[in-house]
Amino acid sequence: MAKKKAKAKKEKKIIGLVEPITLIGETTKKKVIAKIDTGADKSSIDMKLAAELKLGPVVKTSLIKSASGSLVRPIIRTEVVFANDKMKVYFTVADRTHMKYRVLIGKNILKKGFLIDPSKD
Repeated sequence: MAKKKAKAKKEKKIIGLVEPITLIGETTKKKVIAKIDTGADKSSIDMKLAAELKLGPVVKTSLIKSASGSLVRPIIRTEVVFANDKMKVYFTVADRTHMKYRVLIGKNILKKGFLIDPSKD
């Protein structure tokens, strides 16, 4: 009789519409508030913030489609602390200076075990 392997299900973490994250740069860390966006396939970081923390290098590029059109954006991989989980994740790099939040968390991170509760502060 073959033994069935029991998969340990990871408990999903409940997050709100905005969440504090810590970006871990080459020589420094910075805590920022990130906007949660279930409509975004990829997470995004402001180019000036990425440069300030010396995040990078660019590992690839990707065609990103948004309401303002299609662009090819650089992609970096960096370490973050999000909802008390430390992880290495990919971010597209964009000019977000005109946006309220310098970091946007998309589905590439959310699918790692997060549920969104809009009433959570």
